[in-house]
Amino acid sequence: MTAVTHNHRLRYAPTVEHDHTPSTDPVADDGHPRTVPSLADYLPAGDPEPDVILDRFLAWCTDAGFELYPAQEEALLEVMAGRHVILNTPTGSGKSLVALGLHFRALAWGERSFYTSPIKALASEKFFSLCDLFGPERVGMLT
Repeated sequence: MTAVTHNHRLRYAPTVEHDHTPSTDPVADDGHPRTVPSLADYLPAGDPEPDVILDRFLAWCTDAGFELYPAQEEALLEVMAGRHVILNTPTGSGKSLVALGLHFRALAWGERSFYTSPIKALASEKFFSLCDLFGPERVGMLT
């Protein structure tokens, strides 16, 4: 198991002096809503190698306007290689994007993945978000 622990607030988080802040916010830097392409369109066909899956997911991240933090990149490399990862970073540092990469990998390999949440409102929010990204035919909910 690989543990990826970074404190983005101290080491990676942009400060006020930076010109650009990597964002996972649904609002683009110009203030307009960000149009995020469907992740389903990036799923590779057949039985893809981990590198192909990673390349496709990173292409989606680029097309969606996401800039990855080093901890996200490191965790995604481990996840795509099939390793277990514990990602310990502060709130708002992009752990959900890494989880999305794991869901993407699972779908590419014809596997199932689960997203758990202690709060029903968050579970509902993630359910609809995953439906938007992967298509409702690929997402289910258990309560």
